[in-house]
Amino acid sequence: MEDCLAKKMEITVSEAEKRTGRNAMNIQETYTAYLIETRAVESQSEGQCGPVESLWRRYSEFELLRNYLSVTYPHIVVPPLPEKRADFVWHKLSADNMDPDFVERRRIGLENFLLRVASHPVLCQDKIFYAFLMQEGGWKELVNETGFQLKADSRLKALNATFRVKNPDKRFTELKHYSDELQSVISHLLRVRARVADRLYGVYKVHGNYGRVFSEWSAIEKEMGDGLQSAGHHMDVYAASIDDILEEEEHYADQLKEYLFYAEALRAVCRKHELMQYDLEMAAQDLTSKKQQCEELATGTVRTFSLKGMTSKLFGQETAEQREAKIKVLEEQIQEGEEQLKSKNLEGRDFVKSAWADIERFKEQKNHDLKEALISYAVMQISMCKKGIQVWTNAKECFSKM
Repeated sequence: MEDCLAKKMEITVSEAEKRTGRNAMNIQETYTAYLIETRAVESQSEGQCGPVESLWRRYSEFELLRNYLSVTYPHIVVPPLPEKRADFVWHKLSADNMDPDFVERRRIGLENFLLRVASHPVLCQDKIFYAFLMQEGGWKELVNETGFQLKADSRLKALNATFRVKNPDKRFTELKHYSDELQSVISHLLRVRARVADRLYGVYKVHGNYGRVFSEWSAIEKEMGDGLQSAGHHMDVYAASIDDILEEEEHYADQLKEYLFYAEALRAVCRKHELMQYDLEMAAQDLTSKKQQCEELATGTVRTFSLKGMTSKLFGQETAEQREAKIKVLEEQIQEGEEQLKSKNLEGRDFVKSAWADIERFKEQKNHDLKEALISYAVMQISMCKKGIQVWTNAKECFSKM
């Protein structure tokens, strides 16, 4: 971890800016651009930093970077991007993806994505990622030149592999179930949190109503006026603090959402393993078929029914020379197939080893992050309750002095 880019460079997404331009179809569109600022840390011991470098990136460019990383490093749980459009939003907040509050939360999420990648022991060393941070012009051409799109597996092929793999790895099957459960639990938690935020909003608005009523009441009561006015003031201050609290609530929600999207990154690793296992099984099946054909030609016996065998019986057997030529071709194909099978087995073992190491790293990171987030959320809820108790304690003192 000492060699990670995050240790050598400060990376921030400092601001967002709404822009208007024309897309590839020459249609005018409005989009948001994000300013990425980087600064090399020249001496960690002295804390000296180099000059700030900056460039603008669109969300679609972040998507292109992540797609490239996912294809290039199929064994890695690639950090997810923040949502493109608002989801699991508490209903009092805007779901518009151009809403300033949503854009600000997405800016924080994009910065977190870059820091996750920069902190990863493998991804941080990628040259395309470094160019994304440092090279504004020509970066898209640079990433497209890698040809990563050609390596991307189609959804149909992945689905086919899921249903046709005969010997799935138990560990990856369990990991897929784990990712499904993680997504389900966090989705439910986000919905519950939204309902809690809604009720909380209602409670604070009730205090605002109390404040207004006490203030109006104080105007018609001479002896009780000061006490009612003071109690109303405490209620108003408490009600006004709801905006800051809900902003903090959304911050915790975004931390949970990151791991909601991480669940899909886990499934992507599982799908890649299924594809490799499927290719391995198909190669083994093809090799077995060729060996059987070779044996049948060499011995002159046909073990299984085939159209070829029926044709030979109807129109006569092949000559010895023809049979020898076919055997020679099959033997070459068998040798090539055995080498391919050996290579695929080795590739599969390397994939499992690398993937499992990264999955363990991810689980450790997840446990730490969610523990910190949930503890902070609990502390925040306790703090709010204490403030509520204090408000009514203050109100009680105001009433007692009347």
